[in-house]
Amino acid sequence: MKHPVLKIAAAAGLSLAMISAASAETVLRASHQFPGGKGDVRDEMVQLMAKEVNAADVDLEIQVYPGQSLFKAGEQWGALVRGRLDMTALPLDYASGRHPEFSATLMPGLVRNHERAQRLNDSEFMDMIKKVINDAGARVLADAWLAGGFASSERCITGPDTVSGQTLRAAGPAFDEMLATAGASIASMPSSEIYTAMQTGVLDGANTSSGSFVSYRIYEQVTCLMAPGENALWFMYEPILISEQSWDKLNEEQQAALTAAGEKAEAYFAEEAAGLDQKMIDVFKENGVEVVNMTSENYNAWLDIAQKSAYKTFAENVPNGQALIDAALAVE
Repeated sequence: MKHPVLKIAAAAGLSLAMISAASAETVLRASHQFPGGKGDVRDEMVQLMAKEVNAADVDLEIQVYPGQSLFKAGEQWGALVRGRLDMTALPLDYASGRHPEFSATLMPGLVRNHERAQRLNDSEFMDMIKKVINDAGARVLADAWLAGGFASSERCITGPDTVSGQTLRAAGPAFDEMLATAGASIASMPSSEIYTAMQTGVLDGANTSSGSFVSYRIYEQVTCLMAPGENALWFMYEPILISEQSWDKLNEEQQAALTAAGEKAEAYFAEEAAGLDQKMIDVFKENGVEVVNMTSENYNAWLDIAQKSAYKTFAENVPNGQALIDAALAVE
């Protein structure tokens, strides 16, 4: 009677082992600050990667945590490079406090339009930025440059003379310095906090990406929007990143599947990028917000201030600062 019992126990043990092996897939946690399920292209990029990786059937899963549900916006870079977080969609300039070189990815007037943003992705400039990312302990899975504009509850922000006396949010040190030089007061915060800050009177206006202007419903708090058009002063690099520690734990098949998923996410973003600006314009107009465009004259006036303030400071104080600016400007 003992042998059948042993056989049953052995079979049960084998079944449990098989179940355990079958469920032993690698899970990557992806965190970002943007709203989930509301049409934000950055969330859509990460969700697309999760679907592609799942379809590749390489025992790899990406669990997506949108809306700061896992890490706050300002915590993601530190968590990523320490290996506490696997993946993130991150406005890279948020990490410029640790790596001042990253401010080049939100430098006024350095990109100007979506076509040039695409050319920058394959340039020496981006090779230099990605080396800083790699040396810090992360790597890029998908590139994304988002255009942005200015919005205010006080008056239209067009030329530099229109920001005097306004308290503005600008996203990074380079824009902070340019706007302060033009006479604005600065309040720093992630884009996820703009709505509440405007609602409570902490801010008069802000600049952020076209995607964030819509997904965070900033149109409910402002009276005028300056859209980027062909003269976008504000462009920000917001890639999808993976921790090098997490990458090294993957096998070759999983790394290949993740790389392929990143390429698809990047291609998807490239198709959507310019449409984000028009979507922003349409949504703001539908909600009664006045929309104006950045003219070449205003663009050049801002650029002149930026070159005398933010560009100068960056070149003098940041390692390879002038080389980074030169490499970006060398892209036609």
